[in-house]
Amino acid sequence: MCDYSLMHIKSRAANVGDKLITRNFGTGTRGFSAVDDPTTAVCLLPGTEIAFDKPVEIYGAPEARLPTTARFKQINKDQPLMHHDSLQFADGQDLLLTFLLEGQCATVLQMPAKPKTDGEREEQRRVEAVA
Repeated sequence: MCDYSLMHIKSRAANVGDKLITRNFGTGTRGFSAVDDPTTAVCLLPGTEIAFDKPVEIYGAPEARLPTTARFKQINKDQPLMHHDSLQFADGQDLLLTFLLEGQCATVLQMPAKPKTDGEREEQRRVEAVA
């Protein structure tokens, strides 16, 4: 499942090579959809690596530019009514997906390895949707 505010939107899991675009789904958050299917949210597993076509732009601060590669993760997992979907950039900076400017294109480079330990399983666990 994607971030809690996308739980009523059609979604699918990401695959290596997917071409994504940042979208406002009209639910109070932004996320990714496939370039050719704007109505379906594409959900990333924690640890998925993506590359943007251009430096990443932030909503409300278009002059700010972030690196082009990032690793998807979830934050605030213990707080169910907060946004969780986040990107961690090579410089260590974290940014919630909901702050990404719409219309930015990215490609899924790599999916996370299958977890082998309980710690790895917990790291890749998606936050459950709030009903």
